[in-house]
Amino acid sequence: MKKQIIIALALLVSTFSFSQKDELKAAEKAIKNKNFADAKAAIQSAEALIGSADDKTKAKFYFLKGEALYANGAGSNEDTDKAIKSFNMVKDIEAKSGKIKYSSNVEDMKKTMLGNFLTKANTALQEKRYMQSSDGFNKAYRMSPKDTLYLYYAASTAVTGQDYDTSLKLYEELRDLGYTGIEMEYSATNKETGEPENFDNKSLRDFAVRGGTHIVPKEKKTESRSGEIIKNIALIYISKGEDEKAIKAIKEARSENPDDASLIISEANIELKLGNNEKFKSLMEEATLKDPNNASLRYNIGVMTMKEGDYEEARKAFKKALELDPSMKDAALNISTTYIEEGNKLVEEMNNLGTSNADFQRYDELKEQKVNLFREGANILIKFLDGNPSGSNDIYQQLNNIYLAIGEVDKAKMYKSKIKE
Repeated sequence: MKKQIIIALALLVSTFSFSQKDELKAAEKAIKNKNFADAKAAIQSAEALIGSADDKTKAKFYFLKGEALYANGAGSNEDTDKAIKSFNMVKDIEAKSGKIKYSSNVEDMKKTMLGNFLTKANTALQEKRYMQSSDGFNKAYRMSPKDTLYLYYAASTAVTGQDYDTSLKLYEELRDLGYTGIEMEYSATNKETGEPENFDNKSLRDFAVRGGTHIVPKEKKTESRSGEIIKNIALIYISKGEDEKAIKAIKEARSENPDDASLIISEANIELKLGNNEKFKSLMEEATLKDPNNASLRYNIGVMTMKEGDYEEARKAFKKALELDPSMKDAALNISTTYIEEGNKLVEEMNNLGTSNADFQRYDELKEQKVNLFREGANILIKFLDGNPSGSNDIYQQLNNIYLAIGEVDKAKMYKSKIKE
């Protein structure tokens, strides 16, 4: 009796095995004929039996499942995500069993899929379909986990698309991975144009230098993106009304990286967003001690102090920023603006004066002070243009406005004529 039962079970297992192989053959044939609906149906039938299959059959099953779901790029988002998981299963199974058959096919499929994902992601980004772009970059990362830059792009485009739940999840994943985004940047100066150019890698840069088309090879590390990631995590928490989580996130990051000026700046920006202006200023000053040659730091301190009406301190900060980065147009514009705002404040007193001789005399004094302040504002911009002759519309517009305000119409017209439409 027992012998009969054992034979019956053996026959049952054999039947399951034949059924699996039949379904997999049907799926394989349907895929070759690009009949992916039938292929998915066959895969679905085989899936219930796959648990008892050997590793070779399992590897084949997951490979065919991935192909059926991906459907040459026509599969839905959900099916494509499942396809990626299936292809990863193939590699896991074959790596453990030591019997490699489908892994190379998977690699070929992954390369094709990766190219498709990146093409679609970049096209969507150019067309400002940010969430489609984010999804494409996210899929590219799942397909090639070593390329964490794709995950960063997925998070960034999700922020631009204002899907904060998705971006928070992706940014937290980046944070947990310890992603910094620091890379070596290779550059050399183009002999013909005199302009520096970046190269994808050291070999290409060195080849251009040896070829004589480029000179002055340089290389430097890009700035860490960890501060930006933590800042965005915190800002998303703030947008969700979870201020305590925001502050906690940034403080945890700072405790691990106490000398990272970018994290101090991130905390400062959060405090500013929360309306804690004094805390913002103290943190920015702390950051300047960590990174004294950072022009952006000085600039941000200038912006804050200018908002508070402390024009003298604002000018010091902007001038230091301009000293560190002579091409920083916004620093020059803001120095100019501090003089204009200071001059405009005199107008209030001028308008409140009476008609006595003393009042007329005071009016003339204030008017002269205002004109002198406006001239200072113009001189800053003219000096900036000396070092940056290409100029810009906003510089010319500000000069036009200043000279109109002090009645020097010819100069105003000259700068207006330089404004490009």
